[in-house]
Amino acid sequence: MISQTEENYLKALYNLTYLKGDANVNEISKRLDIKMPTVNSMMKKLADKGFVHYESYKPLRLTEEGKKEAALIIRKHRLTEMYLVDKMGFAWDEVHQIAEQIEHIHSPEFFSKMDELLGYPTVDPHGSPIPDSNGVMPLENYVFLNSCKVGDIVTLMAVQPSSKELLQYLTAKNLELGTTLTIKSIEPFDASITVEYKDRPTEVLSSKVTATLLVRPIA
Repeated sequence: MISQTEENYLKALYNLTYLKGDANVNEISKRLDIKMPTVNSMMKKLADKGFVHYESYKPLRLTEEGKKEAALIIRKHRLTEMYLVDKMGFAWDEVHQIAEQIEHIHSPEFFSKMDELLGYPTVDPHGSPIPDSNGVMPLENYVFLNSCKVGDIVTLMAVQPSSKELLQYLTAKNLELGTTLTIKSIEPFDASITVEYKDRPTEVLSSKVTATLLVRPIA
């Protein structure tokens, strides 16, 4: 069994390497707000356990075993968030810190039952994919809203990263997963996008916001 601290490192490394394949000690240090010598020490420890490929001054990569272990931690976190929203009535901006605590429970049966009660969801309340019980992460073919063009009609599928402040902002704008947006214009100066959705004839979204919204184009 690995410790809660080790799980946090594995999850951080997984999230950093998910798209680009590797990360460095400095990136992990910043993400976890932990000093670099401490991170180095932990990477060596995780390498000894077979979870990380570690060589001094070289990028860090998870081993296959490390990827599976990290994905299973993320699975517990995202299932918990879904349960808190779907079964307990929490708002999508209220669940992260609670899930951070529950994800460290070492009981596969507990999370299997949670999965069953939820009807085996494939995404969490923020649209992030939920790994399966074997640690396999589903891949979705989404694009960020800031890559779309005028006239495109898209569906909001996920928010990434899903900070509490951003989620509260989206809630205030009545923007939720599944919302259909029509892109009316794009401001050349600052790349802000004017969209139309629901009962709102126009709403201007900054480039900072559109860089976090994952959408699926409607054919």
